[in-house]
Amino acid sequence: MAPTRVVLVEDHDMVAEAMTLAMQRADDIEIVARARSIATALTEVARCTPDVVLLDRRLPDGDAIDAIGSLSRLGARVLVLTGEATSTVAARVAEAGGSGLVLKSAGLDELEDAVRRVADGEAVFGAEFLAGVLSRLTGRTPSATLTARERQALRLLADGASTAEVARRLGVAVNTARNHVQRVLEKLGARSKLEAVAIARREGLLD
Repeated sequence: MAPTRVVLVEDHDMVAEAMTLAMQRADDIEIVARARSIATALTEVARCTPDVVLLDRRLPDGDAIDAIGSLSRLGARVLVLTGEATSTVAARVAEAGGSGLVLKSAGLDELEDAVRRVADGEAVFGAEFLAGVLSRLTGRTPSATLTARERQALRLLADGASTAEVARRLGVAVNTARNHVQRVLEKLGARSKLEAVAIARREGLLD
């Protein structure tokens, strides 16, 4: 059988080299390209048509979870690699169309196994993340309904921004920012901005 073709998206050279060496020892896995950013990943995946994209979550040009949909539409299955994760992060990966989530602390054998399973069509999420994934996908978690703009407002609130500052940073009117903040509070079941941030941290929405 032909080996599983993988595009590795990782901006740290030492990490990428270690993963590449590990994959080279497996006869059934081949690294066909490496990218250091989301933009380059999209180009390489379109060029190489891999079976699996091994995607670091934190890249210089953004949160790679936001690129899962675009990568999946190019025909690849996406396995996200991250330094740390919560069930909410895992749920975001699943909701975006990702096929799995692997921690960087996992052993290389575990990583190889995850690549093989994803290539075979399995969803690879640790047992500790399954509850969050299922809750998000079945719509039982209120935070699942936060829009991208509301998430941006939430992150600014976590940084201590006032409503006026949220408006300025997002480039919207103060009334619009106030509406975003109010919807965040309602969806998280919070009575104040401080409580909303506390809930968001507990659920991993700010990871």
